[in-house]
Formats: sequence, structure tokens, C-alpha cells
Amino acid sequence: MTKLSYTRAALVAEARDWLATPYRHQASLKGVGADCLGLIRGVWRAFHGTEPAPMPAYTPDWAEAGGREQLLAAANAHLHPAAIEDALPGDVLLFRFSADAPAKHTGILASGDSASGSFIHAYEAASVTETRLADWWRRRLVFVFRFPNVSA
Repeated sequence: MTKLSYTRAALVAEARDWLATPYRHQASLKGVGADCLGLIRGVWRAFHGTEPAPMPAYTPDWAEAGGREQLLAAANAHLHPAAIEDALPGDVLLFRFSADAPAKHTGILASGDSASGSFIHAYEAASVTETRLADWWRRRLVFVFRFPNVSA
């Protein structure tokens, strides 16, 4: 079911359709439950039909326990890298919670750019939400990726 191309507006609309989905570790079902990676997986499925690779089980402390850049490796394998200053709505954002830790959190830029705007993400003890890309988040933003087949 891969769509030959789709727009950034369609990506953002799909991500916004996940708003208020409860946080559930390892879940990826719109309206039922999702974590930050589950949101990205669900948006991917909306445009590609299937996930690019099987999803292994992971614990809440997966990044700290392994110390490997697993999220970054997965993004590099399936998405297209972009410069942080070139981020556009519909792009996938990766965050590092401390300078010496692997990237552990992700979301989708919903409006604006990496200097100002908002992004959609899921985080523990909350739901999928749209959050202003405030200084706290901008300081932790380390990578930007684009979904394949995106048109203007």
C-alpha cells in the first residue's frame, strides 16, 4: 500500500489524528495507546502499509541500559537525514536527554521550524500531545529525518 508520494500536510494531519492517544509503552495503535516510537511507527504505516522492520521488545530504560544509538540507527536505516536548521513540518525529530546519552525521544514537527514551532509526541504519564518547541526541547534536539516519498 505504499503511496508513491504524500505531502507534509498529510503527515502532520495524520500525526494530529493521534492526539489524545494514551501513552502505552511499546504500543502503536491510534486511539488505544502509543509511546513516542509507536507514534512514528503508526504514521509510517498510514503511508506505507507495513512497518519497515519487525519491532523488538524494549524496556523503558533501553537507551540507558544499552548505551547504543538504536533510535538513530533505525532512523538512518528507514528515513532521510536533514539538517536541524532545515527542519520542516512532517519531519521526524530525535532528542537526547543528556549530552552523553543516546537519542531516546522522538516526535514529528507539526508547525514552524526547529527554531520555533510545535511538535507532536507521546511521553510517559501523558498522551500524544502537541507541544511548543521551547528552549528545553530545542537544546535536546540532535537529529532531523524525513519520511521517504514526501512531496511539498
